[in-house]
Amino acid sequence: MKILLSGTASDSHTWNLVYLRLFLEEQGHEVVGLGPCVPAELLVAGCLRHAPDAVVLSSVNGHGYRDGLAAVRRLREVPALTGLPVVLGGKLGVAGHRQEADVARLTEAGCDAVLGEDLDALREFLAVRAPREVPA
Repeated sequence: MKILLSGTASDSHTWNLVYLRLFLEEQGHEVVGLGPCVPAELLVAGCLRHAPDAVVLSSVNGHGYRDGLAAVRRLREVPALTGLPVVLGGKLGVAGHRQEADVARLTEAGCDAVLGEDLDALREFLAVRAPREVPA
């Protein structure tokens, strides 16, 4: 699968993106990285340019809920991207714990999965969506 990997709009951390890139590549995925501090418009442009099979958004600074909500809402406004799987991982809030109401709002806005720091869940999410090769 081709994965578009991105930090959220206010998150300047890069180590998480390097780690996720390595993890995804080890799983056999092609990774296109947009880097940290990616605003929603740049995320949309990256998706339209690279035509990924899924988007993985990462937040370490605790603004994942706010930034992720804006990003997924903007992606879902673009007809060509409405069916694109979007995963948000990392810290949703500065308190560091997962708020189920926030997860519900992200899901309602169009986020396909909110995974926190669970790499096994990310692996499983992508495996289910990976195109299967049909034997000749």
